[in-house]
Amino acid sequence: MPRRARNDPAQYDDLADEWWPPHGRFAALRWLAEARGRLIPDPPEPGAALLDLACGAGLLSLALTGRLAGWRHVGVDLSSPALRQAAGHGVAAIRADVRRLPFRDGQFPCVVAGELFEHLADLDTACAAIARVLAPGGTLVIDTLADTLFCRVALVGVAERLPGGPPPRIHDPRLLVAPDRLALALGRCGIEMTVVGGLRPSLLDYARWLARRADSVRMLPTGSTAGVYQAIGTRIASGREHG
Repeated sequence: MPRRARNDPAQYDDLADEWWPPHGRFAALRWLAEARGRLIPDPPEPGAALLDLACGAGLLSLALTGRLAGWRHVGVDLSSPALRQAAGHGVAAIRADVRRLPFRDGQFPCVVAGELFEHLADLDTACAAIARVLAPGGTLVIDTLADTLFCRVALVGVAERLPGGPPPRIHDPRLLVAPDRLALALGRCGIEMTVVGGLRPSLLDYARWLARRADSVRMLPTGSTAGVYQAIGTRIASGREHG
Protein backbone atom coordinates (compact mmCIF):
# COMPACT_ATOMS: atom_id res chain seq x y z
CA MET A 1 0.00 0.00 0.00
CA PRO A 2 1.19 3.58 -0.56
CA ARG A 3 2.44 5.51 2.46
CA ARG A 4 -0.21 8.12 3.12
CA ALA A 5 -0.12 11.27 5.18
CA ARG A 6 -1.59 10.91 8.65
CA ASN A 7 -5.40 11.04 8.67
CA ASP A 8 -5.61 10.78 4.87
CA PRO A 9 -9.13 9.44 4.08
CA ALA A 10 -7.67 7.50 1.12
CA GLN A 11 -6.33 4.98 3.65
CA TYR A 12 -9.86 3.63 4.02
CA ASP A 13 -9.97 2.88 0.31
CA ASP A 14 -6.55 1.22 0.52
CA LEU A 15 -7.87 -1.04 3.31
CA ALA A 16 -11.33 -1.64 1.87
CA ASP A 17 -11.03 -5.44 2.24
CA GLU A 18 -10.26 -5.15 5.97
CA TRP A 19 -13.60 -3.88 7.26
CA TRP A 20 -15.50 -7.08 8.01
CA PRO A 21 -12.94 -9.86 8.75
CA PRO A 22 -12.98 -10.34 12.54
CA HIS A 23 -9.18 -10.33 12.58
CA GLY A 24 -8.74 -7.61 9.97
CA ARG A 25 -7.08 -4.20 10.31
CA PHE A 26 -10.34 -2.59 11.43
CA ALA A 27 -11.04 -5.10 14.20
CA ALA A 28 -11.02 -2.40 16.89
CA LEU A 29 -13.66 -0.43 14.98
CA ARG A 30 -15.81 -3.53 15.04
CA TRP A 31 -15.42 -3.79 18.84
CA LEU A 32 -16.29 -0.12 19.27
CA ALA A 33 -19.33 -0.40 17.02
CA GLU A 34 -20.70 -3.18 19.19
CA ALA A 35 -20.10 -1.10 22.36
CA ARG A 36 -21.76 1.96 20.82
CA GLY A 37 -25.13 0.26 20.85
CA ARG A 38 -25.32 0.64 24.64
CA LEU A 39 -25.86 4.38 24.19
CA ILE A 40 -28.31 4.30 21.29
CA PRO A 41 -31.89 4.89 22.44
CA ASP A 42 -34.83 2.76 21.38
CA PRO A 43 -36.37 3.96 18.11
CA PRO A 44 -39.31 6.30 18.75
CA GLU A 45 -41.28 4.30 16.18
CA PRO A 46 -40.55 1.38 13.85
CA GLY A 47 -38.62 2.57 10.82
CA ALA A 48 -37.34 5.78 12.43
CA ALA A 49 -34.12 6.92 10.76
CA LEU A 50 -30.77 6.77 12.54
CA LEU A 51 -27.91 8.63 10.86
CA ASP A 52 -24.51 6.94 11.13
CA LEU A 53 -21.76 9.46 10.36
CA ALA A 54 -18.54 8.12 8.84
CA CYS A 55 -20.30 4.77 8.71
CA GLY A 56 -17.50 2.97 6.87
CA ALA A 57 -18.66 -0.47 5.76
CA GLY A 58 -21.66 -0.44 8.10
CA LEU A 59 -20.17 -2.02 11.23
CA LEU A 60 -22.80 -0.32 13.39
CA SER A 61 -25.34 -2.75 11.94
CA LEU A 62 -23.86 -5.30 14.39
CA ALA A 63 -25.42 -3.30 17.22
CA LEU A 64 -28.80 -2.59 15.62
CA THR A 65 -30.45 -5.78 16.78
CA GLY A 66 -32.83 -6.64 19.60
CA ARG A 67 -34.31 -3.47 21.09
CA LEU A 68 -32.57 -1.42 18.38
CA ALA A 69 -33.79 -3.47 15.42
CA GLY A 70 -36.51 -0.94 14.59
CA TRP A 71 -34.07 1.73 13.47
CA ARG A 72 -33.65 2.39 9.75
CA HIS A 73 -29.89 2.63 9.32
CA VAL A 74 -28.77 5.56 7.15
CA GLY A 75 -25.01 5.93 6.70
CA VAL A 76 -22.77 8.57 5.17
CA ASP A 77 -19.09 8.26 4.35
CA LEU A 78 -16.51 9.49 1.84
CA SER A 79 -15.24 6.03 0.87
CA SER A 80 -17.14 4.52 -2.05
CA PRO A 81 -15.72 0.98 -1.53
CA ALA A 82 -16.80 1.08 2.13
CA LEU A 83 -20.27 2.36 1.21
CA ARG A 84 -20.78 -0.49 -1.24
CA GLN A 85 -20.12 -2.93 1.60
CA ALA A 86 -22.41 -0.99 3.94
CA ALA A 87 -25.24 -1.25 1.43
CA GLY A 88 -24.76 -5.02 1.45
CA HIS A 89 -25.38 -4.98 5.20
CA GLY A 90 -28.70 -3.18 5.01
CA VAL A 91 -27.47 0.40 5.27
CA ALA A 92 -29.01 3.17 3.17
CA ALA A 93 -25.53 4.29 2.14
CA ILE A 94 -24.89 7.83 0.86
CA ARG A 95 -21.59 9.38 -0.16
CA ALA A 96 -21.37 12.74 1.61
CA ASP A 97 -19.09 14.98 3.64
CA VAL A 98 -20.11 15.30 7.27
CA ARG A 99 -19.68 19.08 6.97
CA ARG A 100 -22.31 19.25 4.20
CA LEU A 101 -24.98 16.71 5.01
CA PRO A 102 -27.62 16.31 2.26
CA PHE A 103 -30.60 16.02 4.60
CA ARG A 104 -33.38 18.31 5.73
CA ASP A 105 -33.31 20.14 9.03
CA GLY A 106 -34.23 18.03 12.06
CA GLN A 107 -34.62 14.85 10.02
CA PHE A 108 -33.02 12.38 12.45
CA PRO A 109 -34.09 11.55 16.02
CA CYS A 110 -30.69 9.90 16.53
CA VAL A 111 -27.29 10.67 15.02
CA VAL A 112 -24.26 8.48 15.75
CA ALA A 113 -20.75 9.94 15.52
CA GLY A 114 -18.44 7.05 16.30
CA GLU A 115 -14.68 7.57 15.94
CA LEU A 116 -15.34 10.68 13.86
CA PHE A 117 -14.40 13.84 15.72
CA GLU A 118 -10.71 12.91 16.06
CA HIS A 119 -10.43 13.05 12.26
CA LEU A 120 -11.88 16.53 11.71
CA ALA A 121 -9.77 19.60 11.04
CA ASP A 122 -12.93 21.78 10.93
CA LEU A 123 -14.73 20.74 14.11
CA ASP A 124 -17.10 23.72 14.30
CA THR A 125 -18.49 23.28 10.78
CA ALA A 126 -19.13 19.58 11.37
CA CYS A 127 -20.86 20.25 14.70
CA ALA A 128 -23.14 22.81 13.05
CA ALA A 129 -24.05 20.37 10.28
CA ILE A 130 -24.85 17.65 12.83
CA ALA A 131 -26.99 20.01 14.89
CA ARG A 132 -28.95 21.03 11.82
CA VAL A 133 -30.07 17.49 10.93
CA LEU A 134 -30.62 16.32 14.53
CA ALA A 135 -34.27 16.63 15.59
CA PRO A 136 -35.11 18.81 18.61
CA GLY A 137 -34.85 16.54 21.62
CA GLY A 138 -32.90 14.05 19.53
CA THR A 139 -29.84 12.11 20.70
CA LEU A 140 -26.27 12.35 19.46
CA VAL A 141 -24.14 9.29 20.35
CA ILE A 142 -20.40 9.95 20.48
CA ASP A 143 -17.18 8.07 20.97
CA THR A 144 -13.83 9.59 20.12
CA LEU A 145 -10.19 9.85 21.21
CA ALA A 146 -9.19 12.31 23.90
CA ASP A 147 -6.52 14.96 23.47
CA THR A 148 -4.21 13.63 26.18
CA LEU A 149 -0.61 12.49 26.41
CA PHE A 150 -1.85 9.00 27.32
CA CYS A 151 -3.96 8.82 24.17
CA ARG A 152 -1.20 10.11 21.90
CA VAL A 153 1.28 7.58 23.29
CA ALA A 154 -0.91 4.55 24.03
CA LEU A 155 -3.71 4.67 21.46
CA VAL A 156 -1.81 6.24 18.58
CA GLY A 157 1.89 5.57 19.05
CA VAL A 158 1.67 2.09 20.61
CA ALA A 159 -1.72 0.74 19.52
CA GLU A 160 -0.94 1.37 15.84
CA ARG A 161 1.74 -1.32 16.21
CA LEU A 162 -0.49 -3.90 17.93
CA PRO A 163 -2.71 -6.53 16.30
CA GLY A 164 -6.26 -5.22 16.25
CA GLY A 165 -5.14 -1.66 16.85
CA PRO A 166 -5.76 1.19 14.43
CA PRO A 167 -3.86 1.00 11.15
CA PRO A 168 -0.63 3.02 11.14
CA ARG A 169 -1.07 6.73 10.39
CA ILE A 170 -4.88 6.55 10.51
CA HIS A 171 -4.90 9.21 13.27
CA ASP A 172 -3.26 12.62 13.45
CA PRO A 173 -2.57 13.36 17.14
CA ARG A 174 -3.05 17.07 16.46
CA LEU A 175 -6.77 16.47 15.80
CA LEU A 176 -7.64 14.63 19.02
CA VAL A 177 -10.49 16.33 20.88
CA ALA A 178 -10.73 16.94 24.61
CA PRO A 179 -14.24 16.47 26.08
CA ASP A 180 -14.52 20.10 27.19
CA ARG A 181 -13.57 21.39 23.74
CA LEU A 182 -16.10 19.10 22.05
CA ALA A 183 -18.80 20.09 24.54
CA LEU A 184 -18.18 23.77 23.80
CA ALA A 185 -18.29 23.26 20.03
CA LEU A 186 -21.56 21.32 20.25
CA GLY A 187 -23.02 23.71 22.80
CA ARG A 188 -22.58 26.63 20.42
CA CYS A 189 -24.83 24.70 18.00
CA GLY A 190 -27.55 23.88 20.51
CA ILE A 191 -26.44 20.38 21.55
CA GLU A 192 -25.92 19.76 25.25
CA MET A 193 -23.23 17.11 25.74
CA THR A 194 -22.70 14.85 28.75
CA VAL A 195 -19.63 12.63 29.07
CA VAL A 196 -20.60 9.03 29.91
CA GLY A 197 -17.10 7.68 30.61
CA GLY A 198 -14.26 5.87 28.93
CA LEU A 199 -13.81 2.52 27.19
CA ARG A 200 -11.02 -0.03 27.30
CA PRO A 201 -10.70 -3.50 25.78
CA SER A 202 -11.13 -6.56 27.96
CA LEU A 203 -7.61 -7.96 28.38
CA LEU A 204 -8.95 -11.50 28.70
CA ASP A 205 -10.95 -11.13 25.49
CA TYR A 206 -7.96 -9.60 23.74
CA ALA A 207 -5.77 -12.57 24.71
CA ARG A 208 -8.42 -14.95 23.39
CA TRP A 209 -8.70 -12.87 20.21
CA LEU A 210 -4.92 -12.98 19.68
CA ALA A 211 -5.05 -16.76 20.07
CA ARG A 212 -7.87 -16.92 17.48
CA ARG A 213 -10.20 -18.32 20.13
CA ALA A 214 -12.58 -15.36 19.86
CA ASP A 215 -13.78 -13.14 17.02
CA SER A 216 -14.48 -10.04 19.08
CA VAL A 217 -13.27 -8.14 22.13
CA ARG A 218 -15.61 -6.48 24.62
CA MET A 219 -15.02 -2.78 25.20
CA LEU A 220 -15.54 -2.27 28.92
CA PRO A 221 -16.69 0.95 30.61
CA THR A 222 -14.04 2.76 32.65
CA GLY A 223 -14.04 5.94 34.68
CA SER A 224 -11.02 7.31 32.83
CA THR A 225 -11.65 9.51 29.79
CA ALA A 226 -7.94 9.77 28.94
CA GLY A 227 -8.26 7.38 25.99
CA VAL A 228 -11.47 6.57 24.15
CA TYR A 229 -14.43 8.34 25.74
CA GLN A 230 -18.16 8.17 25.14
CA ALA A 231 -20.67 11.00 25.38
CA ILE A 232 -24.34 11.72 24.74
CA GLY A 233 -25.63 14.92 23.21
CA THR A 234 -29.20 16.23 23.28
CA ARG A 235 -30.45 18.76 20.78
CA ILE A 236 -31.98 21.55 22.88
CA ALA A 237 -32.17 24.41 20.37
CA SER A 238 -31.36 25.33 16.81
CA GLY A 239 -27.93 26.53 15.83
CA ARG A 240 -29.39 29.90 14.82
CA GLU A 241 -30.65 30.52 18.35
CA HIS A 242 -27.12 30.00 19.64
CA GLY A 243 -25.49 32.20 17.03
